[in-house]
Amino acid sequence: MASTAPPAPPPPPTITCVKHLAESANLTSIIPSNYAYYTNSAQTKASDPGDSIPIIDLSLLTSDNPDHKSTAIRDLDNALNHGIPEELMNGILEGTRDFFDLPEEEKPEFQPKDVVSPIRYGTSFNTEKEKIFCWRDFLKVFVHPHFNFPDRPESLREILLEYTGRIRKMVRELVGGVSEAMELDQDYVEEVLKLDSSFQKFGGNFYPPCPQPDQTIGLPPHNDPGLFTILLIHNGLAGLQIERHGQWFEVNPPQNSMIVNVGDQLEIFSNGRCKSSRHRAVVNKLRERLSIAVGNGPGKDVVVGPAAPLVEKDGGALYRSMKYQEYVESQLSRSFNGKSILEEQMMFHEDQI
Repeated sequence: MASTAPPAPPPPPTITCVKHLAESANLTSIIPSNYAYYTNSAQTKASDPGDSIPIIDLSLLTSDNPDHKSTAIRDLDNALNHGIPEELMNGILEGTRDFFDLPEEEKPEFQPKDVVSPIRYGTSFNTEKEKIFCWRDFLKVFVHPHFNFPDRPESLREILLEYTGRIRKMVRELVGGVSEAMELDQDYVEEVLKLDSSFQKFGGNFYPPCPQPDQTIGLPPHNDPGLFTILLIHNGLAGLQIERHGQWFEVNPPQNSMIVNVGDQLEIFSNGRCKSSRHRAVVNKLRERLSIAVGNGPGKDVVVGPAAPLVEKDGGALYRSMKYQEYVESQLSRSFNGKSILEEQMMFHEDQI
C-alpha cells in the first residue's frame, strides 16, 4: 500500500498582515513556511510563587516612610502598582484594537519603508530583511518629545496623549528610585539623560490565533533599547516570556497590572548594575492577544555611557558610549534575529578574561 505524504505547507503569502492571513479561508492547519520559527518549549516554565517575576508597589518609591521607600528600592526589579486608572487602560487597549480592525485598504498609508518613520504599521519586524516572519502585526508611533498620532481611528487618537503622558510620569518615578538605589542624585540623572525631552515610542502588537503555535513565534528573544518599557497586556493573556538565570518564565500578570522591562540604556548607564531584560512573545491556537508596549528612553541626542560617579566607584567603564538615536536606528535597521547590540557595547578588561 502506498504511503500518504503529509500535506505540504502553503506557499508564502503576499505580505499584507498576519491578521488578514489568520482570517483567510485559505489558511489550513499548516502555516506558510516563511513563518516557521522553532522555540525550545521544554525550557519554558510557568510562573510559580517560588521563582516567578516579583511585584512591587510603585507608590512606595515616593513614600515619606524611609523604611517603606528603602524596601521598594531594594525590590525595584519587580512589576508595580502603577496608579493608572482602569478606564484609561481599557481605553488605550480598545483604541489600539480599533486600529487593527480598520479595513485593509485604509492601512497602506501607515506602511512607510523607512524604519524610523514616526508612524509605522506593518507585520513581523522588518520584512525587507527577514526571511522568517513573526506572527504579529504592529503599530509604532513616536509620541515624545514630538507627539505624532495616526488620524484614524478617533478612539485611539483621543486617548494616546493622555496615556503616554501618564507613562512618562511613572518612568520618572522609577528612574528616581533607581537613582537613589545607586546613590546618584536624581537631578544629576535627569539632567544627564535629558528626561524632559526623553524619546518615547508607543507600540501596539496584535497576535492572531495560529493553527501551529509551536512552529512560529510572536517575537523572538530580544532586549529593548531605552531605560524602561512599560507593557500592558489585554486580559492578562499569557504570551510574554522573560528569561531569568537561563530559564524562560511565562508571565501571567495580575488583572490591571503592568510589566516593567529594563532596557539596554539603563544597563549601560548603571555600568551593569541594572540588567536589560531579555524576553520573547509566543502565540496560541485559540485566542488573539493584544499588548501595548511604551518604550521610554533618554533624549535622542544624548550620548549614553556609564554614569561618571559609577565609573569612578567601579574603577572603569564596562560599556562603550553611543548616541541614543544611533543606537535605536542601528537596532531598527537590522534583521530581527534576537541579537541585541548591547553585547557590542560591552568592554572587556584583562581581569575579566
